[in-house]
Amino acid sequence: MKSSEGGGEGTLGIGALAARFGLATHVLRHWEAVGLLHPARDAGGRRRYGADDLTRVASILILKEAGLGLTTIRSLSATDDRATRSEILRPAAEELRSRIAAAQASLELIEGGLNCEHEDVTRCPSHRRRIAERVGPGVRPEGR
Repeated sequence: MKSSEGGGEGTLGIGALAARFGLATHVLRHWEAVGLLHPARDAGGRRRYGADDLTRVASILILKEAGLGLTTIRSLSATDDRATRSEILRPAAEELRSRIAAAQASLELIEGGLNCEHEDVTRCPSHRRRIAERVGPGVRPEGR
């Protein structure tokens, strides 16, 4: 890897690394402050990022895209133990399953409205069933 900012052979400065991933430099500084990145420093004290740092940034971005927060990512990076990793990831997996179920229910509701042949969606049997479930037992939704 050639540097586009001078400095160490095979390293990048913070600006080049940020540009490579479409990030602002303050994001990389923040990740360093919270312990996710540990760049080398040149003689002038400037950050120098090598191939391992590029891999680390890519990994952080992938984990963030999966919905994990920086604290969780830092905890993951601090362990090689499978049981600990499972303990860290299990709540995130449950939360994601819950969000997927909610999104699926929303999609079914919207598709029901798209496919309903009634002019007034409140007359649709599927919609009325959902209203009855939400209202609870003993109350029938109005038919308009």
